[in-house]
Amino acid sequence: QVQLVESGGGLVQSGGSLTLSCVASGNIRSIYVMSWHRQAPGQQREVIATMTNGGSTHYRDSVKGRFIISRDNAQNTAWLQMNELRPNDTAVYYCNAQLATQRALWEDYWGQGTQVTVSS
Repeated sequence: QVQLVESGGGLVQSGGSLTLSCVASGNIRSIYVMSWHRQAPGQQREVIATMTNGGSTHYRDSVKGRFIISRDNAQNTAWLQMNELRPNDTAVYYCNAQLATQRALWEDYWGQGTQVTVSS
């Protein structure tokens, strides 16, 4: 079984910064893609940043230039550095990993989510 554990959420003032962490553990052979998603109240969950094991990144337009995704393949860990936070960044942030395990070439896992609240 695989677990993703996020940390680093909290309350921050507009213009501030936070860094989220996501650690994947368990029977992992390789993680293809790690990504960050968020879901605001009453909204659908949306992907905001992805990173492949080769280092390719993609960002949602609304966070480009403000958020940075990074990962350590050896540690099965990803981070999301969030700068210039705005009130509309308030959401529950989720980590996702698409990976290979001993039993399957592709599986998809989610973390439990971490709340980020940006006050104006």
